[in-house]
Amino acid sequence: MHRQREWDEVITVPGPTEPGAEAHLVVLGPDQVVVEEGSSAVDPAALVAELRTPPPYRAWVVHGGDGRWGVAARRLHVVQLSTDPGADEVEIVWDGVERVVRVDGVRTAVVAVEELEAIGRRRFPAFVVTAHRIVGDRWEVDVAPL
Repeated sequence: MHRQREWDEVITVPGPTEPGAEAHLVVLGPDQVVVEEGSSAVDPAALVAELRTPPPYRAWVVHGGDGRWGVAARRLHVVQLSTDPGADEVEIVWDGVERVVRVDGVRTAVVAVEELEAIGRRRFPAFVVTAHRIVGDRWEVDVAPL
């Protein structure tokens, strides 16, 4: 069975020596880098500058020793939601009959998720939409068939 590729691009770049340092980031645009976790002593924008993957993408940077950094990038589907669901994680499951919504892991029926639901309906007749808030009204969205 073919294994799904985890990263769209992997490169090494020179950078400051920071043994053991790593960071997880989301790059929304040339001047929009969100550090989700990791070293703040490193300039992540400088490390991802040589990537050819166009934003938006998720990146992982890790110091590999000798002033070299490994940089990996995976494209993202990012949307701006006009209605805030009041949480950081949303999951919608539609099986063609019933809709189940979980907000921050808790099942609920009262939450505004029409925009996310519409994204799922455009792709599949039955679907699972998972959305993770990146920052503000920007959300990483994945859609899978059910």
